[in-house]
Amino acid sequence: MSGASVLYDVPGPKAKTRNRIYGVCGALAMLGLLAFAVVRLNTKGQLEPEVWDIFNNAGVRTNIRDGVLTTLQVFAVAAVLSLVLGVLLAVARLSDHKPVRWLATGFIELFRAVPLLITIYALWVALLTNREALGLGDDGPQFWALVIGLTVYNGSVQAEVLRAGVNAVPAGQREAAYALGMTKTQVMTTVLLPQAVRAMLPTIISQLVVTLKDTSLGYIITFEELLFTARQMSTNILVNGNDTYVPFIIVTGALYVAMCLALSSLANWIERRGSRARTGIKVAAAGEPVAAGDAMEVADAVPDKPAAPQD
Repeated sequence: MSGASVLYDVPGPKAKTRNRIYGVCGALAMLGLLAFAVVRLNTKGQLEPEVWDIFNNAGVRTNIRDGVLTTLQVFAVAAVLSLVLGVLLAVARLSDHKPVRWLATGFIELFRAVPLLITIYALWVALLTNREALGLGDDGPQFWALVIGLTVYNGSVQAEVLRAGVNAVPAGQREAAYALGMTKTQVMTTVLLPQAVRAMLPTIISQLVVTLKDTSLGYIITFEELLFTARQMSTNILVNGNDTYVPFIIVTGALYVAMCLALSSLANWIERRGSRARTGIKVAAAGEPVAAGDAMEVADAVPDKPAAPQD
C-alpha cells in the first residue's frame, strides 16, 4: 500500500460530485457578495468618475509616494535589525551557559506574548517623554518606536525560526565538524546557521512580509506612513459632499499587496539562486564501456616500467 493512499483517501464518484457542487456554490456566493458590494458602492456614489479623478491630482500622488517611501524605510530598518536580533537570540538560546540561555528565552517569550501594538505604544510614550534628552526630532519618537517595536517582536519570532532550523540539521554534521577540530563558534557560523537559513528561508520571508504589513500600526502613533497618509487624505478630501474612504482603501490595499508580492518574488528568486548554487557542480560524463578483451589488449599495449638499477 502506498503512503499516499494511507494519508489521503481518493474520493469516489459521489464525493467528486459533491466537491464540484460545493465549489460551484462557493464561487457563486463570492460572486454574489462582490456584485452586492459593487451595487452598494455605486448607490453611494463611490464609483463615480469624479471620485476616482482625485488620483490625477499631483499633490495626492506625491503624498501617496511619500507614504510608500516612508513605509519601505521603516520596513528596511526593522527587517535588518530583526534579522540581526533573531540570529543573536537564536545563538543565545542554544548556548551552553544557562544564564545566557534563560535570558534569551525570557526575552523571546516576553515580546512574543505582548501584543505588538502595546509594545509600539509604550515605546512611543517613553521616547516622546524623553525626546529632548535623546535628541530626537519631531518624527523621531514615532519612527523609532515603530522600528524598535517591529524589531523586538519579529526578532523574537525569527529567533525561534532559526533555532528550529539549527536543530533540524543532522547531528552527524555537527559531530563531524567537531571531529575536524572546529570550535563551537566556527561550527555555528559555518555549518549550522547557513543550513538553517537555507532550510527556513520560506518561513523567514513570510515573517518579513508580516513585518512589512505591521508597519501600518504606525497609524496609531500618528506616524506618517502609507495608511496614516491615506487616512488623512480620505478625511480631508470630499467629492460631491461625500468622503473618499473607499477609493483610498482600495488603492492603499493594492499598494500593500503589490509590495508583499514583490517581496515574495524576491524571496523566490533568492531561493532559486540558492538551489542552483547547491547543484552547480556538474558530474563528468561516463566513458564508453570497455569489453574484457579490449581491456586486456589495452593493458598489454602499456609498456612495463623499467626495473630499478641494482647496486
